[in-house]
Amino acid sequence: MAFFSVFLCLILCSFENGFALAARDTKPHLLPHTTHTVEVNSLLPAITCSPSTKGHNNNKASVLKVVHKHGPCSKFHKSSKTSTTTSDEKYHAQILEQDQARVNSIHSRLNHNNNKDPLTQSAATTLPAKSGIVIGSGNYIVTVSLGTPAKQLSLVFDTGSDLTWTQCQPCSATQSCYKQTEPIFDPSLSASYKNTPCTTAACTQLPSSGLEQSCSNSTCLYIAVYGDNSFSKGVFGSEKLTLTPTDVFESFLFGCGLDNGGLFRGSAGLLGLGRSSISFVEQTANKYNRFFSYCLPSTSSSTGHLTFGDGGSPNGVKFTKLITSSQSESASSLYGLGLAGINVGGSQLSIAPSVFSSSGTIIDSGTVITRLPATAYAVLRGAFREAMKNYTLTNGDSLLDTCYDFSGLNTVSYPKIAFVFGDGLTVDLDATGILFQISPSQVCLAFAGNKDDSDVGIIGNVQQKRLEVVYDVAGGKVGFAPAGCD
Repeated sequence: MAFFSVFLCLILCSFENGFALAARDTKPHLLPHTTHTVEVNSLLPAITCSPSTKGHNNNKASVLKVVHKHGPCSKFHKSSKTSTTTSDEKYHAQILEQDQARVNSIHSRLNHNNNKDPLTQSAATTLPAKSGIVIGSGNYIVTVSLGTPAKQLSLVFDTGSDLTWTQCQPCSATQSCYKQTEPIFDPSLSASYKNTPCTTAACTQLPSSGLEQSCSNSTCLYIAVYGDNSFSKGVFGSEKLTLTPTDVFESFLFGCGLDNGGLFRGSAGLLGLGRSSISFVEQTANKYNRFFSYCLPSTSSSTGHLTFGDGGSPNGVKFTKLITSSQSESASSLYGLGLAGINVGGSQLSIAPSVFSSSGTIIDSGTVITRLPATAYAVLRGAFREAMKNYTLTNGDSLLDTCYDFSGLNTVSYPKIAFVFGDGLTVDLDATGILFQISPSQVCLAFAGNKDDSDVGIIGNVQQKRLEVVYDVAGGKVGFAPAGCD
């Protein structure tokens, strides 16, 4: 596998002393090596697909192509040679609205109080599925095959969800879901499909993954309701799942959705990469040893990859500890990391590590905009605005409040940003992982603050762009390295 390196942050004394030094000067020193300088046109979406030239060629790993479900590399993309400011603003407003619904669902799922770490909550504090305990759909899709004969399906991959499911019946006339965007999987046409009996352990464990479970004529049924009010209801079955000709899984447990609705448009369902017993990661543990990685492309017009299995020693990837919880089944399905600080323009911001540790942080492939504790975001915003004071600050919206008008400019420079983790690892974000384009004339800082410091922080997928993110779940760690895809 082609892995890449990350830069370790050299802190002058101890880790704590590093924060003390940062407290003396919160303004970033914007030397040339501490900024990104890019062409303004590169911040705008392209209308044609430019597949990545980077990828994995190791035959010991299974590699799937990752595309943005709304981009020109997706087969569901509606090509258009023109784009209007109004349509762009509506499109991005919808993304941000759905993103906030997902974040609300994550916070509800953890349902913590100010006196407890959300990653160590009792399962008794979680909400029922019909209130949005399951997180929801993401932005990136992969193609897999299901059944005998094999049927190709495009699924959103989601580290925040456990259940893999696909649409097995068409939408009704009153549902705003897939319509005719994706062929439907018909279990009656497959020789390898089986219903799952209610008496199996897999069926009884569905509630621990945030799902409602019931029975009909001894057949296991599920209901998955997501934070944006999307949903899937159907039969919990087993089927042959094929990733590549040599990566085939018999009796893979999945949801066969008979009643589906909401915002999964552009996909046939979801590939759940969480950590519960029904997730893809756990069901394929014997082959892949709970090891996978992905690289999200820099733009919606390029491609990335989702790779299962180690396939050799990681090349240059640097790891930080994966935080798990033995007290909360709901929280322990998520991927917690020990974020402890943030660098802007080469300087570590004056934010006490306790601001991050009191709420906890997860990394999530489906959340778009990174959410920080309110205190941490206020400091980040101040430092970024100070560094960008020579550019025109514009009005943002309820989520993104640090936006700039770059119209008329050929190039722009903005400070580098890095995450600092409690065990000493520093991860520099890619140049494409800092800003979020709202319209042809407006670009915003792709971070937002939670309502207060008690809500869990979330490292979103904008900040993960072009990074190889490596999940060594068996080893209890998550790794990062730069430039894993275009």
